[in-house]
Amino acid sequence: MHDAVDDVLAQWRAERPDLDASPMGVIGRIFRAQRRLEKALRDNFAAFDLQHHEFDILATLRREGAPFRMTAGALVKSSMVTYGAITNRIDRLEAKGLVTRRTDASNRRSVLIALTDKGLRLVDEAVERHVALEAELLSSLEVEDRERLAALLKQLLLGLGDGVTQEQ
Repeated sequence: MHDAVDDVLAQWRAERPDLDASPMGVIGRIFRAQRRLEKALRDNFAAFDLQHHEFDILATLRREGAPFRMTAGALVKSSMVTYGAITNRIDRLEAKGLVTRRTDASNRRSVLIALTDKGLRLVDEAVERHVALEAELLSSLEVEDRERLAALLKQLLLGLGDGVTQEQ
């Protein structure tokens, strides 16, 4: 089997045989895979009238468990974006009737974001299709290869400093 990255690597070998361009093979394929995966996921979320970052918020609230609510601060930490970005995303989700925003009765300085019944139904439907799509996107890999790839990508991310601290 041959892919477009093979052509690039062959050109570098011909033009600069003194240069080990093999890292380009890994990074280039990661980038090409990322673009194809992002498009497939974007199209899937669009079928639910969602953007990826909106799905992330809904899914974060869903994973939290009943009563499916979190403080805005906890959402900021879990998504690693600014308060301003979270506010804009929550505004859009609230306008769609998928979340509510209320002052926390136990701490009036805190705002609770909660899934509505409509939001819960939508995220449950969307996550089922999302997982099925991801399985379909990875169907060219055997289960053992997927597990090995996941472990290698985890090792790469940790090496790039993408670890999670215990405080988070």
